This record gives sequence, structure tokens and C-alpha cells, in this order.
Amino acid sequence: MKKFISLMLFSSLLISINASATASKNLVLVTIDGFRWQELFTGADPSLLNNQKFVRADRHVKEKFWHDNETKRRELLMPFFWQTIAKNGMVIGNRKIGSNMSIANQWHFSYPGYSEIFTGVVDHTLDSNAKKPNPQISFLEWLNNQTRYEHKLAAFGSWDVLPFILNTQRSKLHVNAGFMPAKNYALSNEATLLNQLQQEIPSPWHNVRLDSFTYRYAKDYLLKVKPKVMIISFGETDDFAHDGHYDSYLTSAHQTDKFIADLWHTLQSTKGYKDNTVLMITTDHGRGSNASDWQHHASSLAVKSYMKNLKQFPKGIVGSEHIWFAAIGPGVNNIGEVKTSQEVKQNQIAATALTLLGENPKAFNPNIGSLIKEVF
Repeated sequence: MKKFISLMLFSSLLISINASATASKNLVLVTIDGFRWQELFTGADPSLLNNQKFVRADRHVKEKFWHDNETKRRELLMPFFWQTIAKNGMVIGNRKIGSNMSIANQWHFSYPGYSEIFTGVVDHTLDSNAKKPNPQISFLEWLNNQTRYEHKLAAFGSWDVLPFILNTQRSKLHVNAGFMPAKNYALSNEATLLNQLQQEIPSPWHNVRLDSFTYRYAKDYLLKVKPKVMIISFGETDDFAHDGHYDSYLTSAHQTDKFIADLWHTLQSTKGYKDNTVLMITTDHGRGSNASDWQHHASSLAVKSYMKNLKQFPKGIVGSEHIWFAAIGPGVNNIGEVKTSQEVKQNQIAATALTLLGENPKAFNPNIGSLIKEVF
């Protein structure tokens, strides 16, 4: 009898998922590179905020982002995330309450992390951030080969390796990343201006543009072309962290929250997207947890090979495997912060995205990670 009841409940869950997913016809997946779960769930870290090595006095970040109350502190940093996403959707990754999520790949840095997000499988041969075409197929590429999705997918990123992760040579996806100008569609006046400004305003990094360009390009394409599935990959948080600029890291995270707020308001005020679009947000990897290692991320294997510059950390950067995930929109369970019964993995994101779109993840790849059941 118990087995029969369990089977009935499971069948009801599948029916509910399929019914909800059918209504969820659009998807936007946002990634925030190397943004720690610690800041997302507890706000500014006092051990870093009060460290003159990482925070310049004239930035006044303590006045902006500090509060003795942890809940208020995280809302100062990411107000839209906590006041809208968390209240009307679901969030995983607060390890302080038993909400656990981590990457499945053995490297703990960006290329293998993004590949795991977009493909739903772990390829341990992806062992560097080199600009090599990804042998794995992303769920976007698979969708792009279906008539109802063909030419209705796009990806925008600040890091210039994104086209290789999504293997644009093979996938033929529309990808704008690094310092690429907007092209291949009827550009608005704003996009034309962005192309000029991107040439005129220097980035602090040689391979990562400022996130404002990434977001503005993505928003223009969203409104002009109306894709069904879009990736927006922000990069500043990771690079400011590597540079040891905790003040800029916090400021960038706060600005990213504003971008996400504007994105959601745009979706909810645009015909075809309003009440018909799921927004998913996650990160590619975590980072260290204290003043000596927060700038870095790498596994014990990575520091023996690709990241030999971190050989002073023979065990790797402990905790850099810890990540987080959030979702909001039709078909998503409105339960706020979720306590997980077992560790959720990064390779489950692709199956979750496909299910919300009403697609069968196993038809894409039989080896794909299972969907995140807490989303439904």
C-alpha cells in the first residue's frame, strides 16, 4: 500500500511538473562568476570588510553594506534578490541552514564549471581555461537544432572564452562575449553607441569586459530579437576578487543585483515574456573562505597542474566547490530558502532548465544530471 501511495504521489509530481513546464516557454539563465555563497546569504564578510589590504578607505563600502543583523546585511548587498527572487521563488546554497550545493567537476574553476552548467555532464578532460572548442554539447545547442527553437537562442558574456565553451563553430549559436561588438541583427541606436563606447572605455582586464556592456547588449537583443532562451554571464565579481579588491567585488555584486532587477522588470513588462519566463541564477564556482584564500579557487588536483601558481595551497582552496542556485517564474516552487535532503550538484542545472521549458532532459543526453527536485 505504501509503495502504491508513493507511486501515485510521484506520478502526480510528474504531471504537475509537465503541466507547469508547458506554460514556461522562455528561459533566462544568469551566471555571476565566482560570487561566493557567503556574501549572497550573509552579506559583506567582516573579516574582509575591515581588512585594509582588500578595502580602500575612500570607497566607503562599510557605510553602504554593513549591518550587524545578517539578514539586513545581505539585503543591503543584494536587495532585489532577497526582496523579490527569494520571496517569490526558491534559493539553494545557504550551508548555514543545511542547504547544500556544489560542483561535480574535479577542477573548481571557470571553463569546467560553465560547461557543467550548460551541458549537464562532467568532463574531467576540460582541465584548463584555454580557448578550446568544447567537445560537449550544451542544452542550447541541442535546442537550436529543433525547429521551434532554431535561431531563438542567444548568450552574452563578459569573459571572452564563452564562445569556446558553447562551441560556436559547431553550435552556430548567437554569442556575444569579451569585447565583441553587437552585430547580425537590426541594431538599435543604443547598441550602435555601445559598440563605440566599448572601444573607448578601457577594461581593467585583457579578456573580460565590464558587465555593463554585457547587460546592455543582452537587453537590447532581448527586446529586438525576442529569443526564447538566453544566457547572461557576468564576470566582474571573479576578476575583482582575484585582484584582491573586496570593495569593488561588493560594489559589482550590488550592481549585478540591479541588472537582475531591471531584467526581471523588463521581462514582466514585455509581451511574450510577461508571466511566461523563468529566470535562473547561479555561479560557476565558489572561492576560499578567509583572508588568506578568498581571492582564489582551485581543487587539490588543479594546484598540481593547471594552477601551479597556487602550490602554497596543497589541498586546493577548500570550499571553492561550494555554489548556489536560485529560480523564479512559472513552474518554480515558491518556497524561498530550501533545506536540501542531499547535496545538489551543478550538473543538475541543465536538466532543470529543460524540464521548465517542457523538454525531456534524457532526450538531450541520457547521461545528464537529474533535475533539481526542490525547484518543483
